[in-house]
Amino acid sequence: MATTKLAVHVQSIGPLDSHVILLRDSLMKQWKIPANRPLSLRFGSYRAEVRVIGGSRKATLRMSEPLARELGISDGAQLVLSYRKNSQSLQLGPLIGVLFNRADAASADRPFGANTGFCQELTAGTGSTGGIVYFFTPADLDSEPRSVRGWSYDGKWTRRTFPVPDVVYNRLTNRNIEKNDKVQTFFRQVKAMHGASVFNERFLNKTEVFQALKPVAEVQAYLPESYPMRKLETLKAMCAKYATVFIKPTLGSLGKGIIRVNRTESGYHCHFNQPKGTSKQSFSSLAKLYAAISPRVKRAPYQIQQGLNLLEAGGRPMDFRAVVQKNGKGEWKVTSIVGRIAGPGNFVSNIARGGTLATVPDAIGRSRLPAGIRTTVPKRLDEAATAIAVHLDQQLPEHFGEMGVDLAVDTTGRVWLLEVNSKPSKEDNTALQPDKIRPSVRRVLQYAQFLTFGDRGSA
Repeated sequence: MATTKLAVHVQSIGPLDSHVILLRDSLMKQWKIPANRPLSLRFGSYRAEVRVIGGSRKATLRMSEPLARELGISDGAQLVLSYRKNSQSLQLGPLIGVLFNRADAASADRPFGANTGFCQELTAGTGSTGGIVYFFTPADLDSEPRSVRGWSYDGKWTRRTFPVPDVVYNRLTNRNIEKNDKVQTFFRQVKAMHGASVFNERFLNKTEVFQALKPVAEVQAYLPESYPMRKLETLKAMCAKYATVFIKPTLGSLGKGIIRVNRTESGYHCHFNQPKGTSKQSFSSLAKLYAAISPRVKRAPYQIQQGLNLLEAGGRPMDFRAVVQKNGKGEWKVTSIVGRIAGPGNFVSNIARGGTLATVPDAIGRSRLPAGIRTTVPKRLDEAATAIAVHLDQQLPEHFGEMGVDLAVDTTGRVWLLEVNSKPSKEDNTALQPDKIRPSVRRVLQYAQFLTFGDRGSA
């Protein structure tokens, strides 16, 4: 299958018929496209019969205004064009739809709130990779998806109707919205009816991640001991084995609800991570401690995990967030890794909880790790994050294209897995990236091109 990237010129006046496409003669000759004969055109879910004629000397594709309106294509759009000789068909794309929780039509400049900048960044990135990206919400979905009413950005935000996309990028950040029948029906229908790819299909939870990875020999060394927290006996067994354990909400994020338990000579100290800081309670026995936390662990699923002696910077624990994504060849690659240092008086490093960002060399350099071990840490973090993403993807039936892999390094230099997030924030590493279009954004676009056209993207 031949592909090329070109600009689309919309011809508003002149003799060009509504379903005629004008291409340069040299491209038609190179690809052996028959002139002025019926061909099938595809753009997302859109299908139509068109004829191709030569004459354009520039690296452009010309089409009529009515056809461009049907496709939702604006003048000057950069798109990838492919030609399949066997099926006598042309495809334009990729057409990418990004699904968010909601949009605010009353906010002309920021319809997607804090995500608006990310949306504009994705749009700008299509200038170099090719493609059109639009943004939509569950409120935009019809019972039978033949088209989608979405938002696009071209210096200003506008609403228009698009074909169902080639690729749906799920950025829903609310589990209940994601589970909604309307959303799940949309995912099933666009895959079955239009052959669309949906990636990052759902949230992950901590327990399933560890259970999926436990049988995989290649990643077992990264896994701290952990179990579902359902009864007192589990708490007793873990606290007998480890001086510190963490009890984490299985479905939690941003460090919310994490409990740290420390064994002391006189009993047990329990630290609760709360929105305004950390609170502490002491208990003379595990039975009393369990009685205090049991309303939480019975109300929602929790996981108990081996405590680790983490590296610290100035007495504050640190960990590392790796963004791992599939590239233009469909391969898992680490896009970025940043260090996260907990805020004063806190034991979680999340930025939302007062943590600060640092480059990996800076974070490691502020620890007491011996220099000989320190130099090996960046490579081992990269290897661990990649292996975890690859094997977790193989173990789960759903389609994932990116993961936020949270790793820790203990005082001996050993790398550990903390958790995996299938909806990694696009803001965590912004401060460390001077480029306007971050590598993580480019990777999304490259992977969308791979899903649409096959192995034609770049790494």
